[in-house]
Amino acid sequence: MMKIQAAIFDMDGLLVDSEPHWREVEIEVFRTVGLEMTEEMCKWTTGMPTDAVVRYWHERHPWNNRSLDEVNEEIIQKAFERIGLYAGPMPGVPAILDLFRERGVPMAVASASPMHLIEKVLDRLNIRSYFTLWHSATLEKRNKPWPDVYLGTARQLGVEPEWCLAFEDSGNGLKSASAAGMITVAVPADYEYDDPKFDLAAYKIPSLKTFDASALDNLEVQVSTAGSN
Repeated sequence: MMKIQAAIFDMDGLLVDSEPHWREVEIEVFRTVGLEMTEEMCKWTTGMPTDAVVRYWHERHPWNNRSLDEVNEEIIQKAFERIGLYAGPMPGVPAILDLFRERGVPMAVASASPMHLIEKVLDRLNIRSYFTLWHSATLEKRNKPWPDVYLGTARQLGVEPEWCLAFEDSGNGLKSASAAGMITVAVPADYEYDDPKFDLAAYKIPSLKTFDASALDNLEVQVSTAGSN
């Protein structure tokens, strides 16, 4: 039976419960430019790189008292501080990492966040030792939803993308992994679980807790069957 050769994980909202911290910071910082954000408004841009979030809201609610770069940097700095101090793991972590480790499947992180935040999160959650490598889309030419970070991660692992299993919680991240040609598992937040954008995924689950040994075995049977056709 053909087996998955690598498991690749997004980070924010997938491994670490960081999205509430990002939303708190966005509400706080956008208030300095006269934009009163709500939790619901923040959710509209979940999964987008921070600079894209700032451009998104500036296009819809222009301000001129602060530069876009200044707003972007303040959001990133404050979010990093809060995530590093307070963020915890998402449900199912590290059980799913134990599963792949037991099966001898190499694991990697492919994140839109910069390397220093990736490493801060891995250390805060005490899961750095699980991963063969971690890669940031900020080191690639294009960030998610482009496939660059996933292709770069597969290349560093020495595994063809079609034998990589990618876990994503956001629409943009799912587009990125799918465009790279990987087998995709979507793990959407409750508030957008039924959003059609996740139909792109090969599989969809409500939580990493539901991906157990049986789920992996069933997936590998399907992969093997597809590969033999």
